[in-house]
Amino acid sequence: MAAPPPSAPSDPPPPPLQYSVLLQHLVGDKRQPRTWDPAALGGIPCPPKSEEQKMVERVMESCPFKAALACVGGFVLGGAFGIFTAGIDTNVGFDPKDPYRTPTAREVLKDMGQRGISYAKNFAIVGAMFSCTECVVESYRGKSDWKNSVLSGCITGGAIGFRAGLKAGLIGCGGFAAFSAAVDYYLR
Repeated sequence: MAAPPPSAPSDPPPPPLQYSVLLQHLVGDKRQPRTWDPAALGGIPCPPKSEEQKMVERVMESCPFKAALACVGGFVLGGAFGIFTAGIDTNVGFDPKDPYRTPTAREVLKDMGQRGISYAKNFAIVGAMFSCTECVVESYRGKSDWKNSVLSGCITGGAIGFRAGLKAGLIGCGGFAAFSAAVDYYLR
């Protein structure tokens, strides 16, 4: 039997990669930082923001703007709610002396307007109070999380309820804080 012909010398196989060496290249000091380029991923590159855009962002994130927006939004929502509740109320234009009299359209519209304005003012005040309080709490804490809305809900509800006494203030604090937590949980 003949021996197999000698083969050409080959390179020795590379040493097996050790886990620690691999980690150094993935998360250690030898890791190469990658720049994030949205164009490379198929995204639309964004130009840098102008000074006007930065100024508008600062204004829109300021406490007075948030409070004014909440006040206007509360006024509109409260007005719509007041008009709706007056429209479905069966006691509009009710006269105790003549219980079978049908109210006129003018009486119904007048009551709808009065109730709409009343609800609108109340909702606007509550919205502005809550927004201002939340902005102040967020500025003080330096964080934007669920605790801000719960704390501001407690402060707002307590302030509104405190006009009727300490017990009402505590109930208002707890109720408004729970409602704020539920809304914040649902929205986040």
